[in-house]
Amino acid sequence: MPQHIPALEIDGPLARVTLRRPHVANRLELIDLQALEAHLRQVNGTPEVRVLLLQAEGRHFCSGFNIHAAPGVDAGALFESLTDAWEQARPVTVAAIQGGVYGGATDLALACDFRLGVRRCEMFVPAARLGLHFYRGGMERYVNRLGLSMAKRVLLACETLDAQAMRDSGFLDQLLDDEDGLDAATQALCERLCGYAPLALSGMKKHLNAIANGRLDLHALRADLEMSNASEDQAEGLRAWQEKRAPRFQGR
Repeated sequence: MPQHIPALEIDGPLARVTLRRPHVANRLELIDLQALEAHLRQVNGTPEVRVLLLQAEGRHFCSGFNIHAAPGVDAGALFESLTDAWEQARPVTVAAIQGGVYGGATDLALACDFRLGVRRCEMFVPAARLGLHFYRGGMERYVNRLGLSMAKRVLLACETLDAQAMRDSGFLDQLLDDEDGLDAATQALCERLCGYAPLALSGMKKHLNAIANGRLDLHALRADLEMSNASEDQAEGLRAWQEKRAPRFQGR
């Protein structure tokens, strides 16, 4: 794999994807989008993976897509395809944001289930300044997760939000003082999530997202409830609770 392409590492129930272009604030090229989609397909196809962590090297998290890299290519459509797929990932997804996040990368972070950041974080979307119309999926995520008013502040008024504003708006779930704190909090969250029942996690994630988007499938929900209720994991969880020990879930 070329040196700067996003890397995938799978370690038991945890998969890590790392952005590796710190010299250009982890700007994404077309080949990077393709690699991220390929990594996501591999993760989705690996049942043992329960949590997917998105992280980056260097001072900035990501500066979005290089719109000059592929003339004639619809960058919005490319990013929408990636971020929609990331939102629908089977595992629970976590973004560890160690610095600035800009443009479409803000939506990639929003597509994750949890976002942790540090005090030097900031976010900015220059679409309106560049004459770019943000794509549907991204606008929906902004409104669903941050509310209409905040979506307009970021997308229409092109406000730059500092770390505290990102936390207050709900963009960040946790705000840590520095990278050491971020690493510790991210590890703790991932370990906790990896210890939970896979069927319950993936099912609830899927249906919570569907509820937020007004697309709940009652038949699919009923099927997942029945599968969870009949699972070995639920029986193990109840036994472990009664015996006051940590459960050992197998995802079945």
